[in-house]
Amino acid sequence: MFTSEEPTRFGISCLGSRLMAGSVELEGLLKKTVDGQNISFSDAAESAGYGNALHFSNVLLKKGSYSAFIELHIEQGPLLEEEAIPIGIVTAIAAPASIKVDFEGNGGHAGAVLMPKRNDAGLAAAELALAVEKHVLESGSMDTVGTVGILELHPGAVNSIPSKSHLDIDTRDIDEKRRNEVVEKIHESALSIAEKRNVKLSEFKIVNQDPPAQSDESITMATESACRHLNLNYKKMISRAYHDSLFMARVSPMGMIFIPCYKGYSHKPEEFSDIEDIANGVKVLALTLAKLSSLQP
Repeated sequence: MFTSEEPTRFGISCLGSRLMAGSVELEGLLKKTVDGQNISFSDAAESAGYGNALHFSNVLLKKGSYSAFIELHIEQGPLLEEEAIPIGIVTAIAAPASIKVDFEGNGGHAGAVLMPKRNDAGLAAAELALAVEKHVLESGSMDTVGTVGILELHPGAVNSIPSKSHLDIDTRDIDEKRRNEVVEKIHESALSIAEKRNVKLSEFKIVNQDPPAQSDESITMATESACRHLNLNYKKMISRAYHDSLFMARVSPMGMIFIPCYKGYSHKPEEFSDIEDIANGVKVLALTLAKLSSLQP
């Protein structure tokens, strides 16, 4: 089990698997990382019982450390449930680029400053959010997605023109080149919007820009064979959410197995999978591992 798969506290996802897969860049970044209360990653790790929190060399894995790495997960989308298919076999994992953006304007009184005189950081953020949607939709592929998950305005008062705005942007694709082109267009839009609205683009920071991962063909074939042996229908599909498997693919052949979840719900209280679907997933995982083990010398 890996630590901190979700990026909720320090804004960096899959910390455990990233480090085990040998991310030297992450080691340097963590030494400077703090949370919303200005608590450093190292202090938080040590308070949780991890001694020498910034000495990561002892957890790094060499390429080929495992013959195979397979992860069982809910789909986090609605396709398997809608199509009444019990198993999804993942062929590729989309990877995100995460961006932090800050605009700064003059602010001012919401009534006293006339519209032509405003340098509104809030409207700059709103315009960039729409630009994210535009660039994603124009990528030419349904596999490209983009989300502005955080948008903050300062001072956050109804009678005050925003003097500062902050956005956290997430864009993903299974094609790294196409995703990176979208990131560059978002950057160009941020610069253009700042100039047009006479505000300062004080930060445009790409927090991470991970490459997508392809599942290993021998693992997907073993999983297909397991499904046929168990008389379970399956669907080959892309994981549009990313997982620890994305990073373990750097050191090991990788595969993933999906099971249905209620209405595709995930990251909300209604998240649920039927016990029969869970059992099917465990059976497919176990048989896949057995088949792969039989191939080892």
